[in-house]
Amino acid sequence: MAAAARDFKSRDYIPVPSVVPDILSAMPPLTLLITGCSSGIGLTCALGMAARGHRVLATARCDDNLTMLEGHGLEAIRLELDDSASITTAVDEAVQRAGRIDVLFNNAAYGQPGAVEDLRRDVLRAQFETNLFGTLELTNRVIPLMRAQGGGRIVMNSSVLGLVALPYRGAYNASKFALEGLSDTLRLELHGSGIEVSLIEPGPITSRFRENAYRMWQRHIDAEQSAHRETYRAMERRLADSAGKKAPFTLGPEAVLKALIHASESRRPKARYYVTVPTHLFAWLRRLLPHRTLDRVLRAVSRGENR
Repeated sequence: MAAAARDFKSRDYIPVPSVVPDILSAMPPLTLLITGCSSGIGLTCALGMAARGHRVLATARCDDNLTMLEGHGLEAIRLELDDSASITTAVDEAVQRAGRIDVLFNNAAYGQPGAVEDLRRDVLRAQFETNLFGTLELTNRVIPLMRAQGGGRIVMNSSVLGLVALPYRGAYNASKFALEGLSDTLRLELHGSGIEVSLIEPGPITSRFRENAYRMWQRHIDAEQSAHRETYRAMERRLADSAGKKAPFTLGPEAVLKALIHASESRRPKARYYVTVPTHLFAWLRRLLPHRTLDRVLRAVSRGENR
């Protein structure tokens, strides 16, 4: 498994074990259940943790992605976060295979672009079904297992957009703000149980996120009937250009892997892991600036994106 993970090379994964120091080099291997492993952060983290000698149960929705994961030496499990039966089946299969789950990395999510006034109820509900409701249901299925085994780690992949909001990302902003609130509450409630809860908050990361967001925007937003149609035209050009310029300070998904390693292996995992310069910057500005001044900064960022 580890050899296959180290041999994998694509735009979705940059091998990093050599640049991430061992945190607990003598620790026994962990069993991780990771969601959203078809590409990007999930795939990189699955392969990176396997390369460190841990057992990784990698989930995806589609047959092609499950085959791909197995082809790279990972144990693949089908999981659809919008489906309660799928969540139950996936957890049962994980326990049947491994007997325990030491780390749950809730990574699966997508972004639904669009102005808040253009979001239908069903579109917003769909965003929350994947990014929040399914994640919470999966987590609540795993917590009793971790209690029975005496502990575990729950790691939530949030976003800089769980700290500050940007225009035209209302559905995604809301889902990540909600995830932050539930995760903070869960961390307080699980104190003393042996189960640690951490949030990873990435800024711009190289992935297929923009490509997937563009598909959801086309599916759900009626741009021509919107008061925001002029901005949408610029936004569409940016989303459609998946090979276009990256946002400033974009990092590869191995930056999230580094945070996951610490959250999984450290004796004292952090409550929050800021990943990328923008996350550090906006976390600082949120504490420092008056609300209206911060709003001006965020509007300027959005204008720069959608020129």
